Amino acid sequence: MLRDRFKLELQEAMKSKDSPKVSTLRLVLAAIKDRDLDSRSKGNGDIIPDSNILEILSKMVKQRNETIAIYKKAGRNDLADQEEIEIKIISEFLPKQLSKTEIKKIIEDSIIKTGAENIRDLGKVMAEIKNNYAGKCDLTDVSNNLRKRLGG
Repeated sequence: MLRDRFKLELQEAMKSKDSPKVSTLRLVLAAIKDRDLDSRSKGNGDIIPDSNILEILSKMVKQRNETIAIYKKAGRNDLADQEEIEIKIISEFLPKQLSKTEIKKIIEDSIIKTGAENIRDLGKVMAEIKNNYAGKCDLTDVSNNLRKRLGG
């Protein structure tokens, strides 16, 4: 399980006094715990599955990329460098990202599998892709491509 891997990596980072990795892993674990609590309060179980953890990680990377652009625009390269270090650490836990060609194939296969015909079927197809490919692609890009494909 991913959460166990985070805890082990955190222990190793603490032993080796790798403070950027320690702080980043603590942020990740806090985000996971927050989502666990949210899931528990909604009656969906005590812990979230790895697919949800991969979503959290992808979102964290995306947020940091947006922050880097802001920091660079403001001339704060020191803060941008910190964000890049965090991205590198978080990315170690993400699966290899799919190429644009692979994503197009996945969209087509998912449309066929779900029997989607138009934009009203977007949710069905996205759920299928999310369940099978979470963390392997940017779901926002997938959604945009899927909207074009389904005529929305």
